[in-house]
Amino acid sequence: MKNIYLIFLTAIILSACSNKKELSVDEILATSDIGIINSKKVEIDTELEKLTTSLNKLNSKLNSLNKDKNTPLITTFKAQEQVFDHFIELQGNVQTKQNVLVYPEVPGILKKVFVKEGQQVVKDQLLAIIDDGGLSQQVLLLEANEQLAKTTFERQKRLWDQKIGSEMQFLQAKTSYSSQKNATNQLKQQLGKFTINAPFSGIIDDVFKEKGTVVAPGQGAEIFRIINLSEMYIETDVPENYITSITKDKMVEVNFPILGETFNSTIRQVGNFINPSNRSFKIEVGVSNLEGKIKPNLTAKLKLNDYTNQHAILIPQSIISENAKGQQFIYIVKDKKENNLAVAERLVIETGKTQGDFIEVIKNLTSDTEIIMEGARSVKDGQTVKVLTIESETND
Repeated sequence: MKNIYLIFLTAIILSACSNKKELSVDEILATSDIGIINSKKVEIDTELEKLTTSLNKLNSKLNSLNKDKNTPLITTFKAQEQVFDHFIELQGNVQTKQNVLVYPEVPGILKKVFVKEGQQVVKDQLLAIIDDGGLSQQVLLLEANEQLAKTTFERQKRLWDQKIGSEMQFLQAKTSYSSQKNATNQLKQQLGKFTINAPFSGIIDDVFKEKGTVVAPGQGAEIFRIINLSEMYIETDVPENYITSITKDKMVEVNFPILGETFNSTIRQVGNFINPSNRSFKIEVGVSNLEGKIKPNLTAKLKLNDYTNQHAILIPQSIISENAKGQQFIYIVKDKKENNLAVAERLVIETGKTQGDFIEVIKNLTSDTEIIMEGARSVKDGQTVKVLTIESETND
């Protein structure tokens, strides 16, 4: 009976030991017990040695099975012909040829002003009148004298046609009428300077003088500013090296950053003078302003097409290298086999214009040539490589 109790007690102790939770490394460190910590270290070292031995065996087996372990892995793409439009970007300012200040031609008091700021006017519309100081009364007197001279001349002419009277009387009447008519016309022209009319159709942008103001010709005497916003253009300077490629009627993409608007236009005029200070010539790009948002001196960004190649081959600039002679080269693949193994070959090229991240190749590269993309800077001429993927296009 005593032995049965002993066996039962031993089983309970063993069960308690087996259910005891294993301490973590942090918990072991928290005990600060050298014996426990050292025991855990020995346990981990033993496990690490077993894992290292197993890992070395796996690597050894993989190395023996992988025959292409030293073959560089690359990606390629095929060169394709495409339309290449090259653009230059310039900045210009909006201008209008119909933006003028209206000045008085004669001195006097501003008698009436018929328009206000923001008002739409048409060409020759009456804008204001300057007091003529009695000049209109003089015109009426001269007109009366002219009418009398005309009547006298007509009577004398009838008599002369009937061979009545002397030739001298007829000539005197004719001369008097002509002189009186000229005097009246001159005074009318002078009187016309006391009325101010719109030089063209547009908008009264500013009224500088009020009714009753004394005005006179000269600097600072402007009365109105008139602007026509429907006939506008953008003016910019183009470097002289583009003189053969930037020509009249070429398409231009116009962007107004402040307005957030972009549209297409054309070059309507190309200057014939090279500015010696900055070696550039001026161009004008027509602007439609139907909604009236565009104002003079507004900044615009222009994209001008200076070059087009219908059969261009473009490649990323990042894959191009340069040798000691300054020659540019890329790597292509040759002798490609079924298992995607091929030979890398260095190809010296000549390049043209760039657009973004791509550059035009103008010599030594033909369509459908397979070019190394990823890994282009790590391979060597004549080295065996393995192609992973083939890109279909380089630039959309």
